[in-house]
Amino acid sequence: MTNATALFLALALLCAIGADVVLNDGAALVFLARRMVEFVAWLAFWR
Repeated sequence: MTNATALFLALALLCAIGADVVLNDGAALVFLARRMVEFVAWLAFWR
């Protein structure tokens, strides 16, 4: 991955997070965080 590609992906991610916070009060981030916690617990169970 080149530096330009990494910079573009980082900016796109920051813009998506910013848009979620401004337009959706961060609801998508909270949802994704909860799903990640459930996923990690599920992985720990099957390990």
